[in-house]
Amino acid sequence: MKKLFGISSLFLLSLFSLTSQAQKNKAKKNAAPAGVNTLLWKISGNGLQKPSYVFGTIHLLCKDDAVLSDSMKQVIQTADLVYFELDMDNIFEMMGGLSKLKMKGDTTLKDLLSEADYNKVRDYFEGKKTILPFSVLETYKPIMASSLLSEGSMPCEGATSMEQVIMMAAKSKGKKIKGLETMAEQAGFLDRIPYAYQASELVKYIDSAGTEKGEDNMMAALFDAYRSQDLKKLESLMVDSDAGMSSFSDILLYNRNASWADKLKTMMGEKTLLIAVGAGHLPGEKGLLNLLKTAGYTVTPVENKSTRLVTI
Repeated sequence: MKKLFGISSLFLLSLFSLTSQAQKNKAKKNAAPAGVNTLLWKISGNGLQKPSYVFGTIHLLCKDDAVLSDSMKQVIQTADLVYFELDMDNIFEMMGGLSKLKMKGDTTLKDLLSEADYNKVRDYFEGKKTILPFSVLETYKPIMASSLLSEGSMPCEGATSMEQVIMMAAKSKGKKIKGLETMAEQAGFLDRIPYAYQASELVKYIDSAGTEKGEDNMMAALFDAYRSQDLKKLESLMVDSDAGMSSFSDILLYNRNASWADKLKTMMGEKTLLIAVGAGHLPGEKGLLNLLKTAGYTVTPVENKSTRLVTI
C-alpha cells in the first residue's frame, strides 16, 4: 500500500505543480482571501444546520512538517465525513485508476521526443532513484515523470502528504473517508493536455535542474509558503511563474473548483464535513473559498497554528 499511495500522491502533486504554473495572466483578478494566514476555513450560514470546514493540503512534504494543529484535530473529531480529492482509503479505486495513468494507444516517451531529447531524459532518470524504473515510466503520461523527479528533490529523507496524515487521524476516530473525484477522472484531465506538450515540459524540467529557475527552487518556495499558511503568497507564486500552462488552467483548476462547489451545496447541510483539497484550489476569484462565498455561505478563517506549520 505504501508504494501505491506514493504513486497516487505523486500524481496529485503533479496537478498541484501544474496549477501553480497556470495562472500567469490573472494576478489582479484573483485575489487571495484577506485575513490571517491559515489553511483552515469554516463554512457556515446559507441554511446550513452544521458548519463544514475546508483545509488546504499539499500532496508531498517532509514528514516533520506534516503536523496537525489542535484546531484541525478538533475539526476531525467533530466531522461526520472527511472528503479528499480522491477516496484515498479505497484500495480498489486506487488500483483501478493506476492503469489510467498510462498514455493511450501504446504511446511511449520515445514516440514524443527527438532521439537526443529522449536519450537526455533516459540518462537523467537512470541517474536518479525513483519508484518506477524508466522502462516502465516511459509508458506513463510524462507529467508522472516530472512528479517522480519532484519527490527526489525533497530536502529531507522522509516524505508524506497531509492527506495521509489527516486520513490516519480520521480513521483513528472512526470517520468515513470519501472522494470528490475518482482517480480515473483525475487521470482523464491529463489526457486533455497533449502528450507531446507534457513531454516537452519534462525536457524543460530536466534542462533547468540545478539552475536558479529550476523546479527545485520553485518547489522550495511553494513549500515555504505552505508552511507559513500564506495563501496570498501561494497565489503570487502561481501567478508570477513563467511556465506556459495557462491554457490548461480551466482543465486542471477552475472547472474542478466549480464542480466541487456545486457538489458541496448538496452535501453540506445537516452534517459537518471536512473537505481537504490541494491548497492551490483555495485562493482566487475562481478558488473554492470564493465560489462558496459567492454562493451565499459565510467563509471565515480558523487559526491553525502548530509547532511546525509556522513562517520560516
